[in-house]
Amino acid sequence: MSATPSSNGSPESSPFTLERGLAAFRAEIDGPVAAFFSSCVHCGVCAQSCPFYLETGDPKYTPILKLEPLRLIWAAEFTLLGRLKGLLGLNKQVTDEMLTQWEELIYDSCSMCGRCSLVCPVGNDIQAMVRKSREGMVASGHVPEGLIGASVRAVQTGSPMGLQWKTLQVQINHIETSTGLTVPVDQAGADYLVMLSSMEVINFPEYLEAITRIFDHAGVSWTLSTQCFEATNAGIQIGNKDVAALLVQRVVDAAVALGVKNVISPECGHAYTAIRWEGPNLIGRPYPFHVFHIIEVLDQLRAAGRIKTEGMETDRLSLHDPCNLARKSGVIQQQRNLMDLIAADFVELKEHGKFQWCCGAGGGVSSNERAEPLKIAAFKMKKAQIEEVEPARMVTMCATCRTQLEEGLEHFNMDIPVVGLTELIAEHLVEHEPAEQAEGAT
Repeated sequence: MSATPSSNGSPESSPFTLERGLAAFRAEIDGPVAAFFSSCVHCGVCAQSCPFYLETGDPKYTPILKLEPLRLIWAAEFTLLGRLKGLLGLNKQVTDEMLTQWEELIYDSCSMCGRCSLVCPVGNDIQAMVRKSREGMVASGHVPEGLIGASVRAVQTGSPMGLQWKTLQVQINHIETSTGLTVPVDQAGADYLVMLSSMEVINFPEYLEAITRIFDHAGVSWTLSTQCFEATNAGIQIGNKDVAALLVQRVVDAAVALGVKNVISPECGHAYTAIRWEGPNLIGRPYPFHVFHIIEVLDQLRAAGRIKTEGMETDRLSLHDPCNLARKSGVIQQQRNLMDLIAADFVELKEHGKFQWCCGAGGGVSSNERAEPLKIAAFKMKKAQIEEVEPARMVTMCATCRTQLEEGLEHFNMDIPVVGLTELIAEHLVEHEPAEQAEGAT
């Protein structure tokens, strides 16, 4: 790694060194980290929750072992025994060679899905410590090229895929032509600012059309912003708080400029947790607005009687819960309430909700080309789940999960289409019902 984006938007020219990395590791060691390492009983339960370990059988992918550089620094510098051993020169040192070896473990074989944290018998938040470890990896220069490129593009263009507003404008023009509806842009005082992910714009353009149709049907006041339309936070994925804070601040600035009451995160799991949970801590203050995932908003509209549907999907449908949405954020029942509106034959995967298995692509793994074989290997767990219930189609509400499901099912020659829940709802709206402008659901 030769450069990574700085908070001022330009790649830093200064070299990334082991010393900088060690300092970043130290800065991430706080009370919770010390408590987690002190309480670990080395039971190995976390390994049984990790698809990367289970599907490869390689013990190096045991989640707690991925934290070894961070643990070594904690043990050597933050414990009495470690300090005594240090005086005798007995501590194992964290070196560039070690970090080179651990780069694969921190980035390629961890989606930060949080299942290991969920099952840890002593409550260690392993995925959070992986997130902290990435700060040290970035500072020391041990980061996959794919994540470096995504971060640079995000800082320089506002999008990890390098998209600009003109690309989205083409999509808006198409939607307005095909539906006869208006996609509101830069509407001050709207109830909702709708954020998108680049993956939706490029891979799933039907998502924005579905939003347009649903909100017109429900009489929702909403808008897009030319100042900032991207919700994806590459800084969270690579592990750079400065970049992450910069990207969050752009969303906040756009929302404040328009005076909106609420910000809607798209069908993207990590974008939601970045702006909803990490964002206020990153910028050091609370928001003057609320943040919701699109599925939360749709369920609020359903509960208020503002979404009226007709007809049902009759083929067998099953649901994949994105890790960031279900396990980390507790958004579980909302998507099932919406499925009840339109699915006559819905079957749950055996493990679902907060216990569901990760698709294997989150946490920046999908942006890391080197990790492709591991990503496909981890998908075998989801493949087995799907084979068990034999659905005709899979439904999800995260663009990264959707892409991974499509690629994984194709890789294993499984002819099972994947659809987004928002689009499914839009397909069943009662047509020609007058839209009544009302206050946005909160």
